[in-house]
Amino acid sequence: QVQLVESGGGSVQPGGSLRLSCVVSGPIWSFNTMAWYRQDPGKERELVASITGGGIRNTVGSVNGRFTISRDVAKNTMYLQMNSLKPEDTAGYYCNVDVSFFNGQRQIFWGQGTQVTVSS
Repeated sequence: QVQLVESGGGSVQPGGSLRLSCVVSGPIWSFNTMAWYRQDPGKERELVASITGGGIRNTVGSVNGRFTISRDVAKNTMYLQMNSLKPEDTAGYYCNVDVSFFNGQRQIFWGQGTQVTVSS
């Protein structure tokens, strides 16, 4: 089974930084796209950043210039470096991976989420 374990969330003051990690384990042949989403209660889950199998990165909207997505292929780990955090960044952050298996099948998995709270 594929498992995603997130860590790094917490409480921070505005202007602070956090780094989220997502460790992926299981019988994976390759990663297609890895991404971070976030969700506030009562709102839809929204894409924050993504990185393709080829390493092409994308960040979305208000996090541009403040958040950076990266990965360590050898460790099957994805990161989200979050700088200059704002109260509106407060949300549950979710790891999302699109993987291919040795038999050619492809599937998407979600992490359990890690809470980020930005307040003074």
